[in-house]
This record gives sequence, structure tokens and C-alpha cells, in this order.
Amino acid sequence: MNSNGYPASSFKIPTVKFTKLFINGHFVDSLSGGEFETIDPRTGEVIARIAEGTKEDIDLAVKASRLAFDHGPWPRMPAVERARIMMKWADLIDQHVEEIAALDAIDAGKLYHMLKAIEIPATANTIRYYAGAADKIHGEVLKPAREFHAYTLLEPVGVVGHIIPWNFPSIMFVSKVSPCLAAGCTMVLKLAEQTPLSALFYAHLAKLAGIPDGVLNVVPGFGATAVLQYAQTWTLIKSVLQVQQK
Repeated sequence: MNSNGYPASSFKIPTVKFTKLFINGHFVDSLSGGEFETIDPRTGEVIARIAEGTKEDIDLAVKASRLAFDHGPWPRMPAVERARIMMKWADLIDQHVEEIAALDAIDAGKLYHMLKAIEIPATANTIRYYAGAADKIHGEVLKPAREFHAYTLLEPVGVVGHIIPWNFPSIMFVSKVSPCLAAGCTMVLKLAEQTPLSALFYAHLAKLAGIPDGVLNVVPGFGATAVLQYAQTWTLIKSVLQVQQK
């Protein structure tokens, strides 16, 4: 039993390695220096203090993402090469299943053995699914009337903003990131303040896999900050994806 009267964990409590914002390929403090606590819902204890992204940090991440899209290699890379890097990312997740499962268990209060057996392997396989689709993105062109000529040009839209919910932190993260990566987009993610730990770990593994700096930016913080700043940077962001939870 632990100090709160709960049964001792059936898994090793992980060391939290990543607590900062991930912007332009690096873990950095928030510009304000602010932090917030992430809490173990099983015990009410503080797990770690996380850098709190503000609108200035979101702005910095959006600009890094825009620069990576306009001038970086990711949108111009052959789709098969993007797929190869994404497959490597999935393989790295497979190598860290137990650690990631433990992070989601203490951060989201989910069952460790279910995470280890189902959710984290499904996370890696979701990346593989979209990696496999990277060079198979096809469109259908309807035949135009009369003498008009029509065609479909498939290209990445640009910077995509994501707002991720708390209840399935791993699956929600990769289900938003993976199709955008496969298509050649760059992105900024605002994590749920309740469950930031696994996403920051995924960002670290993405860097190791070879995803270029600025392509994936991860900013923990509070929802109103991201929504407001996404709205203010709409000239740089081409799409915003949000999953709402009540």
C-alpha cells in the first residue's frame, strides 16, 4: 500500500524525462518561465511540474512550423521517405512500450496492463497505417461540362494546429499527427494540461526518428491560450483540429 492507502503499483513508476515545451526540435522553457503541476489522479500526488505554454510560446511554435513548411525538407520530401521516417518512429515507440504505458497510467489514471497490451501498440500501428498511406493519396476528378479542363492537385495545406483532449492521450495524439505528417504538413499541438507526459515523450522519439526540426511542435498549456493564439495567427495556420470533451 502507498501513503494514500492505494495498492502498490504493479508497474515501475517511470522517471519523467521531458517536462518542457518542444519547439523547433528542442525542449525549451516557456518564455514566461511559468509552470503547472500534472497530478496522478490515482493518488492526488504531483507527478511533475510542466512548462506552461502561453500565447507567446504558441506564436513561436507557429512561426517555427511555418518556416519548416515554407523552407524545410518535409513537404518536399518524397512520400516514401516520409513513410520510412514515420515507420522508424513507430518502431521506437515499440521499443518503449512499457515506459510510455507507465506514463499514461500515472498521468491519466488508466490501467497499465491495458495500455501496455492494447493502447500503446495501437498508437504505433496508427502511425504505421498513415505511413503506409503516404504514397497512396489519390483523388477523384469529376468530368467537367463542355470544354472545361479540370484536375486535382494534391499537396500539403501548410501548418495545422491541434488541440488534444485528455482521455486518450496517446491515441488522440498520433491520430491527429500521423495523417498530417504523411501528407507533408507541419503542425503545432496544444496538449491537454491534465495529460502532457506521453506526448512530450513521443516528440522526443519523433526527433530521434528523423522528423526535421519545426515539423512537430508540442506545447503543454491551457485551452483558452491556444484557441486565442491560433485565432490570432490564422494567416499562418491553415487548419485547426480540435476534439472536445465534456
